[in-house]
Amino acid sequence: MNINNKQLDKIVENALKEDLGFAGDITSDNLIADCHESKAILKFKEKGVLAGIPVVKKVFSKYDSDICIDFFKQDGEVIENGESIAEIKGNTCSILKGERTALNFLQRLTGIATQTAKYVDKVNNDSIRITDTRKTTPTLRILEKYAVRVGSGYNHRFGLYDAVMLKDNHIIAAGGIKKAVKKIRSQISHTVKIEVEVENFKQVKKAVSVKADIIMLDNMELDEMEKAVNYIGEQAIVEASGGITLENIKAVANTGVNVISIGALTHQLKSIDISLDFVGES
Repeated sequence: MNINNKQLDKIVENALKEDLGFAGDITSDNLIADCHESKAILKFKEKGVLAGIPVVKKVFSKYDSDICIDFFKQDGEVIENGESIAEIKGNTCSILKGERTALNFLQRLTGIATQTAKYVDKVNNDSIRITDTRKTTPTLRILEKYAVRVGSGYNHRFGLYDAVMLKDNHIIAAGGIKKAVKKIRSQISHTVKIEVEVENFKQVKKAVSVKADIIMLDNMELDEMEKAVNYIGEQAIVEASGGITLENIKAVANTGVNVISIGALTHQLKSIDISLDFVGES
């Protein structure tokens, strides 16, 4: 999965402006000569799945195109504690000015990829897709969904604009599942799938009766989920969501669902500790 370059440009520009403001780096600018150059190493301080190389490159190139970054590893590789992943050479002030912004992105995206890989490994079934949700950091969705893909997960819809999902509030507002599906189907293109969120077996039957393309089983108990899967059969794609953890995901997968969507991939992650260290005297 590639990151849209124009969107990445805007994200990185805003992040650098946030850190540098209008005054720049008053510590580095008043301490280090303009011509001073350094070499630095990016190093993992705990095990994780690397994600964010294009973002790190963009941060430094956006500020100083003369900085040279040589990555030894690729996004998606498992990096051990203490392993170096890249060498950075160039103007010392430029490296210092991009350091924190680059690390913030890299640590967070690597955390998402690492978290995703844990869920995928726990299920250990290529026929079941582990997907993210829209529970992402505002303005960073494209990057966080990239990290999910790097961690061997899949992306759910990117926004409200690219898929129909009738959630509980839509259904209540429209007067029920049947009315909601009938109304939305009359308005959208035949090429767009309709997903319906259900919370009990009665709603499952209604969603099947109106030929929903995807039926999301939201916060269902395992026995009811298995009953729903058996009833739906091949009539729709079955998605499980809500309350999914590393402890219960294998049991959820064993019910026979096709997709498991997990908000925790992007909103309950632990950033991975990564350092940028200059090589030389301290």
